[in-house]
Amino acid sequence: MGYKFATKAIHAGQHADPTTGAVMTPIFQTSTYQQAAPGDHKGYEYSRGTNPTRKALEDCIAALENGSHGLAFSSGMAATETVLKLLKPGDEVITGDDLYGGSYRIFTKVFAHYGIKFHFVDTSEPDHIAAKINDNTRLIWIETPTNPTLKLADIEAIGRVARAANVLFAVDNTFASPYLQNPLDLGADIVMHSVTKYIGGHSDVVMGALVVNDRELYDQLFFYYNACGGTPGPQDSFLVLRGIKTLHLRMKAHCENGRKVAEYLKKHPRIDKIYWPGFEDHPGHAVAKKQMRDFGGMVSIVLKDASLEDTFKVASSFKVFTLAESLGGVESLINHPATMTHGSIPKDVREKVGVVDNLIRISVGVEDIDDLLADLAQALG
Repeated sequence: MGYKFATKAIHAGQHADPTTGAVMTPIFQTSTYQQAAPGDHKGYEYSRGTNPTRKALEDCIAALENGSHGLAFSSGMAATETVLKLLKPGDEVITGDDLYGGSYRIFTKVFAHYGIKFHFVDTSEPDHIAAKINDNTRLIWIETPTNPTLKLADIEAIGRVARAANVLFAVDNTFASPYLQNPLDLGADIVMHSVTKYIGGHSDVVMGALVVNDRELYDQLFFYYNACGGTPGPQDSFLVLRGIKTLHLRMKAHCENGRKVAEYLKKHPRIDKIYWPGFEDHPGHAVAKKQMRDFGGMVSIVLKDASLEDTFKVASSFKVFTLAESLGGVESLINHPATMTHGSIPKDVREKVGVVDNLIRISVGVEDIDDLLADLAQALG
């Protein structure tokens, strides 16, 4: 029988250790495995390729995304890079004009050098994607909600465009997490996660993941995963397995606190713009309502008439929120995208899509909401 999300988060991919009966997956801190004869082994040869702790994690993440095959990587960028290795010179990629800075950097500063062409479009309109498709298009890569302006892309509609053109379709599902959204169910071929964020959830691991349903696609990705070696160690895999067990509980709290923070900020006189897909006047609200189970814990704000200096002052004034890169941990974080997570994007490019100097991105954690609201009040003044 198919288990529901909370049960999968706690049990999928994990079995009591046959040797000791240990309920928690052991940390198999080994680089290699004994073989009875050359090629006669128990499914494990060398830990760059496979490791039992990592395999349990990969199976668990795959189950949470309703996928058949999972791969865990040493970072979200290692996972992203492995998808791009499916391409060859002359291939073209259609992606979003509002992207995580690390994705923009690897597309433009690394893979563009190998003859791969990237088109950056507004992915909230499937027609913009369809208009860029030609005989060289091999991949559509989207984020939804986007980082940091929380634009929504209709996964189902884009999936139809991708299928009609016989193009691979990948979704970076980091901001939503598998708890809120499952792109494979909506027509995506590949789901990518920065596991560092909501899946790990405790700001103690850097990791990435890919999930697919197609065995042939999995085998292609596994080849690069093993050949190039961007794989995480067993200790990190264990920590993420531990984090996943409370993913459903944490996400409920992130969403609940996120809503209250967004509602408070929307009325605040110092806020010029607020980005949060739960508001009915958010351009992507209907799409978010259709494909997500709730609206998440990410909120971005633009401070009214604030210079860079004013914005820095606000960003540095918090006592409960921590000024730091990353997101999705149990603790609330404040980030200044223009100089931190999106610093690698040229100013004119990022400002065109709203990543201005007075924009602050907030990752709402699971602390007591009264303390979070009081901290916002004192920092904003």
